[in-house]
Amino acid sequence: MRSMRPRGRGTGRRALRRLLDARPTPVSKAKPQRKKEAPNRAAKSEARREAIVKAALAEFCARGFAATRIDDVAARAGVAKGTIYLHFEDKEALFREIVTTMLVPLVSVLETPPPDIPLREVLGRFFDLFVEEIYSTDRRNVIRLVMTEGQRFPGLAEFHYRNVVARAIAAMRALLTRAQARGELKDDTLIRFPQLIVAPAMVAIVWSGLFDRFAPLDVAAMMRAHLDLLLDGGAP
Repeated sequence: MRSMRPRGRGTGRRALRRLLDARPTPVSKAKPQRKKEAPNRAAKSEARREAIVKAALAEFCARGFAATRIDDVAARAGVAKGTIYLHFEDKEALFREIVTTMLVPLVSVLETPPPDIPLREVLGRFFDLFVEEIYSTDRRNVIRLVMTEGQRFPGLAEFHYRNVVARAIAAMRALLTRAQARGELKDDTLIRFPQLIVAPAMVAIVWSGLFDRFAPLDVAAMMRAHLDLLLDGGAP
């Protein structure tokens, strides 16, 4: 496996959108079409890449990481096998792209919380973000995939840990430390164990995969109850 550092594709997509939205005046009326060709090719290439990533996640979840073949991903994405290798070196690279594009941007939001907002409100927004942008979307399948395949493929687990888990824990610990300094926490228990903040989120993802068809879980209500237990028990 190559470098564990993710590529900043979000910036590239924003730049591409600006490029596509722009309407430059052709330099020469004799060749107006050439101005449109490059952006169109880039847009098609990006669309194929996104289709490949979406197909890879679906195949990984359906078959498991080990059993999934590049041929399976190509068939689901509707592209030739060689097209995938134009974008990704192997299955590990596909997994890294899934994590980078689907989860890392959400960690960035956690790393830049609004200043001077009470801890209860910040955590409430974080829990809402989890319910709306992770639990209610395909992103929960990414986390479930790490849970089920991480032990067999430690490189995948390490990539997810370094680029998602470690950053999220550091951001949460910094947030809690500031809250304690403002007198919102009576001790440093949550600072030492920020995993307690997200524990019900992990329970919700496991539950959805195993028991939701028997006993659906109101995740939003559970997260609100968890917030009350955390802060009412930790208030000075």
